[in-house]
Amino acid sequence: MSAKMTFVARTIFVALCITLLPRSAALTQPVQTNPDVLGEIKHDLSPPLRDIKPAPPVPGPPRLMHPHATHPPKIAPAQRDPVLQRSRGPLVSATVGLNFDGIDDVSQASVSGFLVTPPDTNGAVGASQFVQWVNLAFAVFDKRTGAMIAHYPQAGNTLWSGFGGPCETDNDGDPIAQYDKAAGRWVLTQPTFTKPFFICVAVSQTSDATGKYNRYQFSMPGFPDYPKLGVWPDGYYMSVNLFGSANLSGGRRFDKPYLCAFERSAMLAGLPATQVCFQTSKTSRAFCPRTSTGRRRLPRVRLITF
Repeated sequence: MSAKMTFVARTIFVALCITLLPRSAALTQPVQTNPDVLGEIKHDLSPPLRDIKPAPPVPGPPRLMHPHATHPPKIAPAQRDPVLQRSRGPLVSATVGLNFDGIDDVSQASVSGFLVTPPDTNGAVGASQFVQWVNLAFAVFDKRTGAMIAHYPQAGNTLWSGFGGPCETDNDGDPIAQYDKAAGRWVLTQPTFTKPFFICVAVSQTSDATGKYNRYQFSMPGFPDYPKLGVWPDGYYMSVNLFGSANLSGGRRFDKPYLCAFERSAMLAGLPATQVCFQTSKTSRAFCPRTSTGRRRLPRVRLITF
């Protein structure tokens, strides 16, 4: 991993741990200055997604995704939200564009074998396509017409067919679909919820979501719940909520947020990649990384990614 990325990631996350805590807490909370620097488990180049045989459904009863018995602590009064809107703004008009139906329960169940709640619906708009991922199934749409491309939706783990290991065999939901506008690439991720835990990341080689992907597997130190992904010129930034071992009720106990930066330049090129991760305080709430929405490179001092 380059020294530049290590320096940037360290600077961002140390500043993050200090600035996002209330002043009194920042004086007492320990800050991790030595990050977890972890290489990939493995990576490969996939065949074109359009040519991959869809993963077969694994039938089962309806289920609630990974219930947890204990949630992160409530925000203390001292942690007042500085951007909370407290007054109603003026009414604005908007021009409605294309509207079309996305993935529904029936189509998801037909390819995954499950009806699932909550849906964890998300998606991203690319140069010519829209990709939607609803827990266990994803689909690619023509963004000009709204038409779903043939042979979709597909089970989420279809993306890792032939990769081997839990990325290929597990289809656990909590997916993320992002579009790297600066590079014109799709970035799709899905965690695995069977110990040992992993994050599976796929970066497309072109702006066509049905083409080839550089696929990666990274390790996680705990149950990686609620992953969120941000796209920046110097890295892909991810936050997860780590949970511990399952208890007798089937839930898991919240441990702490975990903040990671993946080596974007290497992943775009299909080279071995590294993740740099920081553990936060057990009293911290969930974090959500922001995404750079333009092509212009921002000054380093403004790269506050969470």
